[in-house]
Amino acid sequence: MLRNNLLANSVRLALVSGTALAALSSFTVMAEEEAKDAKVEKSIEKIEVTGSRLRSTDLQGFSPVQVIGASEIDTSSVANIQELLLKNPAFGAPALSRTNSNFLTSGSGVATVDLRNLGTERTLVLVNGRRYVSGVPGDTAVDLNTIPTQFIERVEIMTGGASAVYGSDAVAGVVNIIYKKEFEGIEFDVQSGQSSEGDNDDDQIQFTMGTTSANGKGNFMVHGSYTNQGAVYSRDRARSAVDQISLGAAITGLPEDMFTPYSPYYSSYAPQGRFIAGGKSYTYDKNGDFISGFSTNGTDTREADGYNRNAIRTIAVPTERYLFAATGKYEFAEGWNATLEGTYASTQTQSQLEPFALSSVDIYPGSGGQLPVEFEQFIESATNPGEYERTLVRNELIPDELYNLATDTNGDGIRDISFTRRMSDIANRGSRADRDTFRIMAGIDGEIADGWFLESYFSYGQSKEGQNGTGQVNVLNFKSALEVVKDEFGNLICRDASAREQGCAPINIFGAGTVSPEAAKYVNAPSSLNTLATQQVAGLSVSGDLFELPAGFVGLAAGAEYREEYARSEFDALQQAGLNAGNAIPSTEGEFDVMEYFTEVNVPILADAFLAKQLNLRGAVRFSDYSTVGNTESWNVALDWAPIDEVRFRAIRALSTRAPNIGELFSPPSQTFPSGLTDPCLGVTATTTGAQAEACRLDAGVMANIAANGAFTLNQSDIQGVSGYNRGNPDLDAEKGKSWTFGVTVSPDGVPVLEDFDFNIDYFDIEIEDAIVSTGRQYILDQCYGGDASLCSFVTRRQAAEGPNSAGSLEYIDSAVTNSGGFVTSGIDYVITYSKDFEDYGLAGQLNGRLAYTHVISGYEIPLPGAERDNFNGEINSPQDKFYLSLGYAIGDFNIAWNTTYIGEAFLEDGFLSGYDLAPESVGVGSVTYHDLNIAYQPFDMAEFYVGINNLFDQDPPPIISGLPGSSTGVETAASSYDPIGRRYYAGVRLKF
Repeated sequence: MLRNNLLANSVRLALVSGTALAALSSFTVMAEEEAKDAKVEKSIEKIEVTGSRLRSTDLQGFSPVQVIGASEIDTSSVANIQELLLKNPAFGAPALSRTNSNFLTSGSGVATVDLRNLGTERTLVLVNGRRYVSGVPGDTAVDLNTIPTQFIERVEIMTGGASAVYGSDAVAGVVNIIYKKEFEGIEFDVQSGQSSEGDNDDDQIQFTMGTTSANGKGNFMVHGSYTNQGAVYSRDRARSAVDQISLGAAITGLPEDMFTPYSPYYSSYAPQGRFIAGGKSYTYDKNGDFISGFSTNGTDTREADGYNRNAIRTIAVPTERYLFAATGKYEFAEGWNATLEGTYASTQTQSQLEPFALSSVDIYPGSGGQLPVEFEQFIESATNPGEYERTLVRNELIPDELYNLATDTNGDGIRDISFTRRMSDIANRGSRADRDTFRIMAGIDGEIADGWFLESYFSYGQSKEGQNGTGQVNVLNFKSALEVVKDEFGNLICRDASAREQGCAPINIFGAGTVSPEAAKYVNAPSSLNTLATQQVAGLSVSGDLFELPAGFVGLAAGAEYREEYARSEFDALQQAGLNAGNAIPSTEGEFDVMEYFTEVNVPILADAFLAKQLNLRGAVRFSDYSTVGNTESWNVALDWAPIDEVRFRAIRALSTRAPNIGELFSPPSQTFPSGLTDPCLGVTATTTGAQAEACRLDAGVMANIAANGAFTLNQSDIQGVSGYNRGNPDLDAEKGKSWTFGVTVSPDGVPVLEDFDFNIDYFDIEIEDAIVSTGRQYILDQCYGGDASLCSFVTRRQAAEGPNSAGSLEYIDSAVTNSGGFVTSGIDYVITYSKDFEDYGLAGQLNGRLAYTHVISGYEIPLPGAERDNFNGEINSPQDKFYLSLGYAIGDFNIAWNTTYIGEAFLEDGFLSGYDLAPESVGVGSVTYHDLNIAYQPFDMAEFYVGINNLFDQDPPPIISGLPGSSTGVETAASSYDPIGRRYYAGVRLKF
């Protein structure tokens, strides 16, 4: 709900503008030409750089900032800016991308970024220095699908705590996306591409148009684009065409087998069904004949009865986008400008995965999944009126072969069977998501006094999603359709008269393809999801020079901002109640608002002194009042020292805060199906010694399993059948991030060879306290049976066999959000740039290069206070070393760009390895290097033709197979880090008028 009165009175914001680099060339030219207009010269000299709200003539800010420019965006030819950003080593594995989100209930195809592997929620994404509405309701994550890539002038990446300058969520850093401005003319760009496997079609059409008013006081730009990225299916890559699992993880436990696939490793939920009668399994063969036993993966003498899920799954979600952006600026009075920005994005994605895996437990949860083969019926006695005799009536749906084998398994006097079945007769599971994002910003800025500037703006953003899903079933209708009798004419009918009135049709689940269209229609349960996220931000700030010291003017920026966030996610009624046999996901709705006040000051200490060409001290502080967590504060202190012109040192100490988002606060229990877990009780016998074994034997279900098998044993259905619920927490508090940054910039001048280089080295150290985390499920399991027994309250085991699942197997592992965690990471960033015009030496061409390299020294999570560190540095999706090298050579009408991405060696998760008594960093994969090539030819000014190849040498991703931590479902690698698609070609043309 809007607080209109407060909003109307609180239009305050310090304009955050990362225009430093765009102004650099203008500033240099004006300085050289000694511009006559002093006011114009002053406005050019006084600019803002990312990381500060102070205007300054100094183009090097206190904070370490990496820049990705328009030329690099053009030569990458990416459809989504996420693809290029993820090459930068400062970014970790994204929570959401086109290749890791197919299996999600919501968020499929969304594109996010994550600085330092500290979580998407701790990376603040800005557009033109201002907040942008979330693309994930309940979260703060910006969907980069909604950002028009070719409208971007540059992206500035600032890592380290920045909450004092930009507010909450900037604990890991800021990504500032800056649109183009003051463009004149028309530019078209048409591109088409495809993978070497003939899929992953990639088509892009975009235009940009700009004009300046006749009086020169205004400029208006519009941009439109259409992109369409096609699907990539698991079946179309040899490594993922067949269901598999890690041989070491599932069977041998040997380190040398961890990356060896055990294939096939099909699902036991098959389209022809698996039926358990009298304690034995039965199924139907390909000819439809009833056969004894069930061999999921097959043997030397029997074909596999299981189901290949990877034949349906998706590696890359097809994504179609329409985007529109516009910017305008007009000087309505001398020195005063009105600014307008608008962005609209319409995105459609289509996820696809295997048909639903239905169990009789879903239909008959109260009886442990027992489908009755007969029904109890009481008939009035013909000889003794008023008395009723009990009789049993056959369930006419059950085939004779199963009916004759059935026994009474639950002691109620009625014979029964249980079953599992892949519901291929209904539809593949999947969802079509239509997302619309709209944002508009209006602002005014100008000089209110000599050297003092005022900036204000108001922005409104809205993100909506409508999702329609397929493949689920209505369990209540399914139950009615399973209970069948004969009518007076011998026809099979549903036993329940009310169900018959609602269109109930008997459902034949015995054999593949046996469900009639009428029954399929009756049990089918199309799903839906509707979401809404809104954001309103308003603010005002002033900045200028307070007074002059011997070393220069003391600068001040101060202001306030008001922000309101709202989010709602609402599934259909069956999904909310868990009556479509899938995840039970209730609706989520919440809101908060925050009023913030900030100030920043820069004090010049020394200037033009011995070993102190410049020495400045800068500080910033922000006070926030949240409607949810109350008052918070953030601050930073920075020292900037340039002993000589060519060398500059910086040191920053910051305290950042992050308030919990709407999802973390208000999410009700929602179901999930985790994978890659190791059960601590596996292999325990009645005589195994140790505290862990003793804790396992306290569970009656575990003991029943041991009694039946001699040792605690899990079957394939047990491994694939673990569920659990995630919960929000309205009592959360803000988390705090403390960071250190030390850096140096060296720009050699007059030194042969080195004068063409710029060197930047920065050390970062970030520590997050009271972190808002969901306790990891493997940690819960390990502690329940080896440390903190209170965590056993989150674990539910089956106390008896249920259908294909064993007694004692894990049924639910729940997790809740608390302020119980902590994160620490530190490392070193190296950024080296090179530029050389060989024409100065009588040669042709110009060479440009940029190397960004990150070495992570440490990285770990503290799951609970006092718990041991859970290291993530060097693990899959978090390698210790990464670099990105961009080389460009321009000669005549040709421009060649060669980009190299290096991902260092990485190891399996420590906690996973400990489950097999393996030492940390004992099992891992080697480094991977990708090469991209782009060649452009511009025969005349108005046209440029280009071709390119991504993953030039078709580098295969490491085999992070199902069953290993980090594996993406259906992809058989860690798709968040490695390229699962392969070599890709593209060609295009740019036209300028």
